[in-house]
Amino acid sequence: MDITSIKQSIFGKPKDVHDPNIFHKLALIPTLAWIGLGADGLSSSSYGPEEAFRVIVDHPYLAVLLAIATAFTVFIIAYSYSKMIEYFPTGGGGYVVATQTLGKKAGVISGSALIVDYILTITVSIAACGDAIFSFLPMEYHQYKLMFQVFLVLMLIVMNIRGVKESIYILAPVFVVFIITHIILIGYGFIGHAGEIGPVIQEIKTDYNNGLASLGTIGMMALFFKAYSMGGGTYTGIEAVSNGLQIMKEPKVRTAKRTMVYMSLSLAITAGGLLFCYLLWDIKPEHGKTMNALLSERVFEAWAFGGVIALITIFSEGALLTVAAQAGFIDGPRVMANMALDGWLPKRFASLSERLTMRDGVLLMGFAAILVLLYTGGHIGTLVVMYSINVFVTFSLSQLGMCKFFVVNRKTKPEWKSHLIIHSIGLLLCTTILAITCYEKFGAGGWLTLVFTLMVVVVCYLIKKHYNKVSKAIKKLNEKIIEFQPSGYPYNKEVVKPDDRTAIQLVSGFNSFGIHSMLSILDNFPWVYKNFIFVGVAAVDSGSFRNHEELVAYEENVKKALKQYVEYARKLGMPADYRFSAGTDVVELATELCINTAKEFPKSTVFAGKLTFQEERFYHKMLHNDTAFMIQKNLQQYGVTTVILPVTVALDE
Repeated sequence: MDITSIKQSIFGKPKDVHDPNIFHKLALIPTLAWIGLGADGLSSSSYGPEEAFRVIVDHPYLAVLLAIATAFTVFIIAYSYSKMIEYFPTGGGGYVVATQTLGKKAGVISGSALIVDYILTITVSIAACGDAIFSFLPMEYHQYKLMFQVFLVLMLIVMNIRGVKESIYILAPVFVVFIITHIILIGYGFIGHAGEIGPVIQEIKTDYNNGLASLGTIGMMALFFKAYSMGGGTYTGIEAVSNGLQIMKEPKVRTAKRTMVYMSLSLAITAGGLLFCYLLWDIKPEHGKTMNALLSERVFEAWAFGGVIALITIFSEGALLTVAAQAGFIDGPRVMANMALDGWLPKRFASLSERLTMRDGVLLMGFAAILVLLYTGGHIGTLVVMYSINVFVTFSLSQLGMCKFFVVNRKTKPEWKSHLIIHSIGLLLCTTILAITCYEKFGAGGWLTLVFTLMVVVVCYLIKKHYNKVSKAIKKLNEKIIEFQPSGYPYNKEVVKPDDRTAIQLVSGFNSFGIHSMLSILDNFPWVYKNFIFVGVAAVDSGSFRNHEELVAYEENVKKALKQYVEYARKLGMPADYRFSAGTDVVELATELCINTAKEFPKSTVFAGKLTFQEERFYHKMLHNDTAFMIQKNLQQYGVTTVILPVTVALDE
């Protein structure tokens, strides 16, 4: 078995971008989107309510207000994100909203926070999964928990490189088991204490009055808002649907909004229900066990096979957290792709693999999550704090952006006042949680998130600065090349002849770069080549792979550029033609196309341009690929002569 066969057996066979049903095959219906993206929100009920309840464990009567406030916040944030989906239907979530409403600076902050957020989505979900599963194992086995968590991340990396929809199909049964077991858990948690509701209410009133007397009104409010903010992890994942809009089935907006309804209802009922059950069943935190594990044991202990049912319930919770990590692998690379298309990150993060997944983004998210797991030892308390801060940075910027959007567009949006009220409430809630979490947990991991996010922002600005310099340098090159227009040559209408010596030139768009390379061929090899064949590939990336119409338009633009080169060469008196191919891997496509063209024109040489700088820096290879050299290496193996033409530019330092 060769390397290609092994690779395909692990990651799957390549997908065909020209398959007319490809978008249907990759797109998610609301139920699958609820599983793939909504699981991130729903799974937060595994750790969010517990973190909140731990704050009020000595004042459990506050759980009633906390449950109501939690459900209310879920609905407010979910509703506001539904409006973002409606008014920003291209996807991208908080990054796109902040960029288009508040400007590029706010956008890069939101995008950087989202990248860190999705790394932590994976880390928190996997860490909580390990905690849930190991709650039922003896303490001597807990030393293997971190190893188990790292293994889960590696497994998810492979699954996501294979494809989003495939990974969701595999994990869908887990989601169903979680829903069923938690309906039973919360439902019986209420029914089992239905006869005690009256006494419990009376006890809550008594305890509330006693707490008010001992803490005072301000002290009671401070305790409540601290618990409310520490439970901020409950709302993480709500934005995932708006970020993953591109993979929704048409009509995308309706599919996404329906998915948001499913997610918000399931999260509000589950999180609020668990908080009530902690109170009703008098659950207290214990070392080595999650509160949901303790609740399951108490609720099902009188049942036949109750231990088994409790075990299945918590294992389904742990497994769902693995599903929830999907959001990090689905949305994280998409945010990175959007930022790469805008020049904030290396261009390669916008590329698609042969499986039509954003492989580079998946790998970066996965291995970054492993590093965070190892650094924190998988400690869920630290991770949730780190996670919550960046979630609410993004939430706050998105809510502020939507407030500005409706104020600016109030003349064209008759319903602007009602939407402004909702987003203003959302902004108040999100900034409150963010401020309290930063204040309370700055020394417990909060500082690390802020520093790491700031580092990402700085790196983004440095990358953007470099790309801007390159753009200016190429613009100067354009001005020089544009000055040279073909004139004084007879227009050549002859058909290219396969037996003549032929220059096969790889080009990418009709620009000064390609023209400079063509003129270099003529200068360095005067009167050698009788034909010019321009070879171009439509390398599909996340920016062009949104729907069939955009893909077709992209291919037509590439063909249009090739025809412009042909026309330019004919004006220089040279017979010319073009060859074209489309797919995801530039090197593979160009190699195959050049080999076939070389067979068609036996007396040929392949030429490729390479952007070079007068002063090379160590980071240039990271920001600019070595496509030309990789193609040259491949073609040499087939005996095809290939020449690299340097196109040198000077960057203004």
